[in-house]
Amino acid sequence: MSTGRRRAPARSGKRPVLIAAGVAVAGAVAATFALWPSGGEPTGASVPSASKSTSAVPPKVAPSPTPSPTKWYPLSRTPRTIPAVREHTPARGPGWRPATGARVVVDDADLADEGRLLAGELKLAYAGETDARDGDVELGLDNETAGPESYTLTVRNRRVTITAPSDAGVFYGTRTLKQEVRGGGTASEGVVRDRPAKPQRGLMLDIARKHFTAAWIEDRVRELGDLKFNQLGLHFSDDQGFRIQSDTHPEIVSKVHLSKAEVRRIIDLAASRHITVVPEIDSPGHLGAVIAAHPDLQLRNINGIPTRGAVDISKPAAADLVDDLLNEYADLFPGPYWHLGGDEYQALTVANPAASYPQLATAAREAYGPGASVADLATGWLNDRAKVMRGHDRTPRAWNDGFFRGGTVQADGDLQVAYWTGKEIGARLPVEYLSTGRKVINYNDEFLYYVLGQPQTFVYPTGQRIYEQWTPLDLRGTAAVPAKYDGQILGGTFAVWCDLAGSQTQDQVAAGIRMPLRATVQKLWDPRRPALSWADFKSLADRLG
Repeated sequence: MSTGRRRAPARSGKRPVLIAAGVAVAGAVAATFALWPSGGEPTGASVPSASKSTSAVPPKVAPSPTPSPTKWYPLSRTPRTIPAVREHTPARGPGWRPATGARVVVDDADLADEGRLLAGELKLAYAGETDARDGDVELGLDNETAGPESYTLTVRNRRVTITAPSDAGVFYGTRTLKQEVRGGGTASEGVVRDRPAKPQRGLMLDIARKHFTAAWIEDRVRELGDLKFNQLGLHFSDDQGFRIQSDTHPEIVSKVHLSKAEVRRIIDLAASRHITVVPEIDSPGHLGAVIAAHPDLQLRNINGIPTRGAVDISKPAAADLVDDLLNEYADLFPGPYWHLGGDEYQALTVANPAASYPQLATAAREAYGPGASVADLATGWLNDRAKVMRGHDRTPRAWNDGFFRGGTVQADGDLQVAYWTGKEIGARLPVEYLSTGRKVINYNDEFLYYVLGQPQTFVYPTGQRIYEQWTPLDLRGTAAVPAKYDGQILGGTFAVWCDLAGSQTQDQVAAGIRMPLRATVQKLWDPRRPALSWADFKSLADRLG
């Protein structure tokens, strides 16, 4: 999410000047209509100018004046966009469409990037900081207080004005305009006032189990930007691979991976679309690729049998290695959020963790007292990694099954909960997190998980099911949490997991998530029941491309 920049004072609008009036005569009754320049809002209803004569002899009637050539326009329609705009005040007028000689101008140098991008997309000239003229699009910063991502888009007098409290809001206004005029369309006369319901709207990609090319990821960034998403999660470390170049530990990196230069280009492109990239190095589980290069750090049970993907958190060297990586990649990823993972640590899935992994039980007691458990040791690990990332001014999050009830050690209060499932052993209901004041991001695996190959009980989610049945309050399965917790649910993320990586090509993935992404952002942007039927929504998506 972009932070607000210097805000320019709001500009007062000028009242249009009445320029023509046409008179229509029907029988002996005449009506006068006032018309605005370029077909703007009429002054009001028809006004009687004569009454029927009671005389038997009809009066002489003067010839009608020549009607004004000024066109009369019907009331405009609400723009059709994805996500739908929250509010539109219609007006009468021709609307706006790109024309030869039209320009994009800005009232603040901070909007140059947004202006140049829109100008290139609509094939207009970019004129920088200068006064707008007929046919132009003007971008500006104002002091509105509807939220940093809100914006106002006004189409009037054959020009467009987009204002917002921040450059992010201005960008979203340009996305609305771009969708309206895509394919030769016309932006509707009137005023759009728009804002998102949820501040976090994301797509997460599992690039650890399956390599996605930098070009493919960049295409997703452009798609996300046009749909007003603002986060891209990259899960780049797991049992099957470690997919981003490392300078501190090059031995752990998979042969096929993204270079840091490629990642920087992705981050820069995302920033130009006001998208934050949220990295994830999952630990202390899901570290198989790291363990392959450091087998001495692998967790083993009392019988010496290795535990897949898990490091032995009783060993300081395991923490040192993971912290090396966290510190290294904090310099690569500049965003405010960091995903620590924390899920599915296999030592905690057995019947008696202390008996199966006595070294963990001993380390827990030594660190946290005689009553501490293996779960306390795992929570301490999570808190220690969160402390590392706080040193880089990051807000940490972790999967919900990395939080444990009771115990000696509690997860730090600022750790946000990425709630994905209720299927784990000892599953906690979402309300247990919310009732303690925790903030939650919705990753509901019944609606928002696209798992390649559909293993276990997973099925590919459909846009229609998300559109018709899911809301951000549905954190676990189909049961919504009470509406009083809505403010603690920061948003939602649609997640692509590559458990069976060869099941689909990356182009098949792009096609498969196309409509689910559109349905997801519609529900994150506007809390109301969608106005369009699914069939109409899908038809709109096909038209917009």
